[in-house]
Amino acid sequence: MPLSALALALGAAFLHAFWNLVLARARDVEAATAVALVAGVVVFAPVAALGWRAEREVWPFLVATSLLQLVYFLLLATAYGRAELSFVYPIARGSAPVLVLLAGVVLLSEGASVAQIGGVLLVAGGVLLVRGLRGPAAAGDLALALSIAACIAAYTLLDQRGVRYASPVVYQELSMIPVTIGFLVLTVARGRRQAVREAIGPLTIAAGLATFGAYILVLAALSRAPAASVAAVRESSVVIATALAAPLLGERVGASRLAGAVVVVAGVVLLTL
Repeated sequence: MPLSALALALGAAFLHAFWNLVLARARDVEAATAVALVAGVVVFAPVAALGWRAEREVWPFLVATSLLQLVYFLLLATAYGRAELSFVYPIARGSAPVLVLLAGVVLLSEGASVAQIGGVLLVAGGVLLVRGLRGPAAAGDLALALSIAACIAAYTLLDQRGVRYASPVVYQELSMIPVTIGFLVLTVARGRRQAVREAIGPLTIAAGLATFGAYILVLAALSRAPAASVAAVRESSVVIATALAAPLLGERVGASRLAGAVVVVAGVVLLTL
């Protein structure tokens, strides 16, 4: 893997961890998410316009992925409002590739290698370590994290096909515009207009730019290295976010949870082989 691709993939990992950490520490997660989404869509609109390419076949994919990503951001805001990032993030990000693999096996009759089966087992073990010996309340948080993973897996499968009919930046922009409008309308409808105004600031705007920036860095890395290598490095965000949750969010990230995050990443690496 070229050093340039490694640097780009690591940059994407840090950006993804960054925007999740920013939203998780916000006073009102839902309002901060709304601001971040608006910032990302507005700033990257000119970029999409300059590189415009969208074929007619892309629209069904955009409709479906927009609905899924709206649900994803709603679930994410709910999760960060009630559970710790060091619990939600590793499970959601690590379980998504497993669900993509399982969907390929069950729905598309694709085979799974021994390494991939081992990766599934490692991710499952890592999830158990992250969950720890928590009470019944953790079951709800776990279900929420797995629901987020299901959304990630579903829109990933859609985007793999849909992006063939549009340039990546245009595809991202067009899919996020309805997500942003829908999320903002729902947030304001819930009486959070003032909270949205208060959430406007350098950090939340930076988080919005990071959501798009991370995706662009991944695309740049993919142009320089195999997808499997890029994906493996990209998932280091799981360890980065979990490790930083203690000093930045004041979460109690014990050895078990941190070890679980590392095991999840190891499992994801095996899934790419």
